[in-house]
Amino acid sequence: MPERPRLTPAVADVRRAVRASFAGLATGDLVLVALSGGADSLALAAATAFEAPRAGLTAGAVVVDHGLQPGSAEVAEAAAARASALGLAPVVVRRVDVGAEGGPEAAAREARYAALTAVADETGAVAVLLGHTLDDQAETVLLGLARGSGPTSLQGMGAVSGRWRRPLLAVRREATRASCADLGLEPWDDPHNDDPGYARVRVRTTVLPALERELGPGVAEALVRTAAQLREDSEALDHFAEEQAEEVADHAEAGISLDVRSLAANPAALRQRLIRLAVESEFALTLSRAQTLEVARLVTDWHGQGAVSLPGVTVVRTGGALHFAATAAS
Repeated sequence: MPERPRLTPAVADVRRAVRASFAGLATGDLVLVALSGGADSLALAAATAFEAPRAGLTAGAVVVDHGLQPGSAEVAEAAAARASALGLAPVVVRRVDVGAEGGPEAAAREARYAALTAVADETGAVAVLLGHTLDDQAETVLLGLARGSGPTSLQGMGAVSGRWRRPLLAVRREATRASCADLGLEPWDDPHNDDPGYARVRVRTTVLPALERELGPGVAEALVRTAAQLREDSEALDHFAEEQAEEVADHAEAGISLDVRSLAANPAALRQRLIRLAVESEFALTLSRAQTLEVARLVTDWHGQGAVSLPGVTVVRTGGALHFAATAAS
């Protein structure tokens, strides 16, 4: 009889994180692990295979083959074989065609999430577990800060976002690799993770180590704490905006109107949220910060200027209200 793997601190940390991520799921629910074969997702798969049955859940895996490098099909099949050996079922391999829009990283991510969504729908999975770690979160926050992307990007990734669950956001990358080693699992190392042509790789291999070297250890953890605080603040402001929207907004057949006096009485953060919320809910359009501020100037810097044109939407101030209406097709 083979010797049972020793429960090391790394294995225990990953299992504990996975166990906590099952909160709110019901007995018999199916969860899928998004498995690339790398250390993060492989450690996640092993922990899920161990913890899911003990929580009364069924656990499977989905492997997405992006087809971006030679031998990708073999890598995907090897990852699927590891998932099956761990006891995960069903195990689905899905090949995708990656486009070019938005750059290679964005295109691959869009294709991957579309495939994961499709497989979850087909199998009836209630949750898809993603292997993002604390290090991934720190990199996301730092990239958002460098690009001036605003508080939404600085919040990083949510631990739970609809169907997506990220159990390992409090676990360091070194712990997932140690967990694989302790369990005798050999992860696949994606060569793209060492390609400095990708901004995230440069952040991982150059920028964060430089910050740690110059500022001292703990930079990654500090970035993640900042993201958590921003997420809490943003969720609170979103809640207040949704509460006020019912009083501020007036829905009409031709669109939606917001009361100027009420908008002006609110702090800028709430005012801008109310504008974005109105446009998104009525026209399914997500405004950029620049677009939001342009509309907000109709409230805060009004001197009789004309309408503001947004993609497919026109905003005009008349009679003490901002009127949002769909632009007539030419």
